[in-house]
Amino acid sequence: MASASVDTSTNDSGATANSPVNERLDFTAHDCALIELATGIKAQNLRELRRGVEQAPPASIYHHFWGRLLRPQFDEPEYNNDFASWVYHALHDKPLAERLSILSPTDFADSEQLREAIIELIEERLDEKEVMAWAHADNMFHFQEARIVVFDTGMHFSSPANLVHQFDSLSLGSIFYHFIDARSRTETHCDDFSAWLEGFGDEYIHLIRKLGDMDPYFSSLGEIRYCVSEVLKNYFGEVNRGKLD
Repeated sequence: MASASVDTSTNDSGATANSPVNERLDFTAHDCALIELATGIKAQNLRELRRGVEQAPPASIYHHFWGRLLRPQFDEPEYNNDFASWVYHALHDKPLAERLSILSPTDFADSEQLREAIIELIEERLDEKEVMAWAHADNMFHFQEARIVVFDTGMHFSSPANLVHQFDSLSLGSIFYHFIDARSRTETHCDDFSAWLEGFGDEYIHLIRKLGDMDPYFSSLGEIRYCVSEVLKNYFGEVNRGKLD
C-alpha cells in the first residue's frame, strides 16, 4: 500500500523540499493530491480583488495559477487561471480576463513578482473603468491555498533508460508533483527529472536542455506527460542510433 505524507513548508506551493533522489541516484516516483484551505480573504469587485491579491499569502497566488491542473474538469477551461476566470464569469470583464489569462507564472522568478504583475493589470483596468462591477454575493472570489499530500507509489528507477519505458504509466498526480511542484522545491527551480539527471554529471546535459525548453503552464497534465514522454523516447532513440555526442 502506498504511504502518504502531508508537506507543510513555507514555499509558494506549500510543499517541502522532499527529494526523489536517494544516495544511489535512484529516482523514486511520488503521486500527490491537493487539500484546499480557505484563507478568509474574499472579493466582490475589482478593488477588493486588488486588495486580496495584495494580502494573500504566496501559496494562494501559486494555487490560483497552478491548482487548476489537479481539479477534475469536464471541459476545456476558458481562461488559464482562477483570477481571469472569475473576472470574466462573475464581473463580466472580458478585457481584464484576457489580460490576466496571458500571464504565465513561469515568466516570473517567484509568486511575489507574479503578484505585482496581477496588481498592475487590475490597477490599469480600474483606471479605465467608470462604473464598478460587483459579483453576486454567492459568486464572490474566495482566496484559497493548498497543502499537498504526497504518496509513495513504490516505483523506483535506477537509470534514465528505465524511466523512459514506464513514464507513460505515471499518474497525473505524479506529473504535477515532479514536473510542476518541483520548481518551487529544487534549488535551480527545475523539474525533479532534470534535477535527478544533473546527478549524473554531463552525461544527460542534452536531455536536461530539452526538458528545460518546455513551458508547462499552458498545457494539461496529460499533455505534459505526453510531451515529456516523447522527449525521453526521442532522446534515447537518438542515443541508440549514435546521433548524440
